[in-house]
Amino acid sequence: MTNRLKDKITIVTGAAHGIGKAIAEGFAAEGAWVLVADIDSQAGEDAAEQIRRNGGRAEFLRVDISSNEQLQAAVDLAAKQNGRIDVLCNNAAYIAPWHDLASAEDDEWRQCLDITLMGTVNLTRLVLPFMIQQRAGSIIHVSSIQGMVGARQSAAYTTVKTALIGLARSAAYDYGPQNVRVNALCPGAIQTRISPKPGEPLYERQVSKTFLNRVGQPHEVAAAAIFLASDESSYITGAVLPVDGGWTAM
Repeated sequence: MTNRLKDKITIVTGAAHGIGKAIAEGFAAEGAWVLVADIDSQAGEDAAEQIRRNGGRAEFLRVDISSNEQLQAAVDLAAKQNGRIDVLCNNAAYIAPWHDLASAEDDEWRQCLDITLMGTVNLTRLVLPFMIQQRAGSIIHVSSIQGMVGARQSAAYTTVKTALIGLARSAAYDYGPQNVRVNALCPGAIQTRISPKPGEPLYERQVSKTFLNRVGQPHEVAAAAIFLASDESSYITGAVLPVDGGWTAM
């Protein structure tokens, strides 16, 4: 354990699995207290318990980020630690089979908008007063390379991931004078439980789109999130950081 985030109060949404879990584990390993927020209660409890077994500090709270009441409960629990909220990582997103513009039904659009976009907006609104008052804070929106470049058959998902980049830039502009930094993190092809498996056509296509000839791992995204959360990135705001093996540089 090192101390780049020593005693910082952090919230990570969608933290029970994959990238969010790796970010929560990374924050805790750097000395932060972490609120593991997710709708998957069992996996979220397990993730928080694993952090504690490894010597870190974490609590789990079931949070549906489309519910303002549950978002307020998450902020209240985090702020109860010492009256601060230092880092917010908006990672939760609506993940389901995606469709092109002609095929995506209204419910797919609503879920993407309510969860991925407005969940991020509303949680950020609740956290900002703490960061403005303490004149310090780091907010990380986990977007995607699909917010940076075109992608097939994902109209709603791509739209909201693009919106998260605009949201980060706008908030960075507005709250920079209060020393609140807001950045967008854009993972590329990362191996998680829902990713295509080695040997499958989509997996091989993902590999072919990178300079490094491989997909990434969740801990590699977490390393970038730790950097953006820490004082090492104290002069970085409004940035869009791809973690994609070179995909978006083509």
